[in-house]
Amino acid sequence: MKDKRIFTGAATALVTPMNPNGGIDYTSFEGLIEKQIDGGIDALLVLGTTGEASTLSDYEKQSLIEFALDKVGGRVPVIIGTGTNDTARTVELSKYAADAGADALLVVTPYYNKATESGLVRHYLTVADAVNVPIIVYNVPSRTGVNVGISVYRELVRHENIRAVKEASGNVSLAADILSEFGGRLDVYSGCDDLTLPILALGGCGVISVLSNVIPRDIHDLCDRFIRGDKDGARRMQLSQIPLCRAMFSEVNPIPIKRACEIMGICSSHARLPLTEISERNEKKLRAAMEAYGLI
Repeated sequence: MKDKRIFTGAATALVTPMNPNGGIDYTSFEGLIEKQIDGGIDALLVLGTTGEASTLSDYEKQSLIEFALDKVGGRVPVIIGTGTNDTARTVELSKYAADAGADALLVVTPYYNKATESGLVRHYLTVADAVNVPIIVYNVPSRTGVNVGISVYRELVRHENIRAVKEASGNVSLAADILSEFGGRLDVYSGCDDLTLPILALGGCGVISVLSNVIPRDIHDLCDRFIRGDKDGARRMQLSQIPLCRAMFSEVNPIPIKRACEIMGICSSHARLPLTEISERNEKKLRAAMEAYGLI
């Protein structure tokens, strides 16, 4: 039996606030962290897809890791996204994050390379051998071009450090297969805000959320209600969030969520190219959804 769960409930995939010149806005980042913890969030993810990790330099990543761990100060688990499309670089960043005190690592499937099943297994086992902290496999084929299948998990589950999956394929059947075959050995977190409740109902442990950048309390409460047995309350919350979720993903993440953060005064909407500002048409949809939800 593997060690205790990394977290149960809701984790926020934090945006990385940026100044107009493209530099990291650490003041807003600290404010975002405090907003999350005050909102009852169960864990925080730094350097995920929402955090624009793929356009940050290694120096910036290291600085964000140290800053986040210092400001959180152990109040909630901190997960660091360390995955790249280069196994050696992923190992290097994973070691840095582990040595800095990360509670877990989120390792995305190597993008662009489109590794074979054998390549995926060797990639993850190489990283897992290099560190002594839990690893979450991040499956998001729409962004990476590769899907992690059950046969890969059969190999990965044997490693003590590979503890969980962030399932962001949108395929509930795959999540069900993972939980059916590996329940108790691989925890599953929803990587899609609109599928949090279905994943919980199948036996998942929670969600790594984009929406919780702006509604941390509500995402926490959705999970908490389900866990406490208030299935109807959790269902109502999930359904009430669907229009907001659609608006937040009307363009590629994190463009809409960063604009929402700016509208709410959390941080600016600046992102790094090739990401651009939200279109006028989708901003209208976003504002309408935020207004309907009571955020503005």
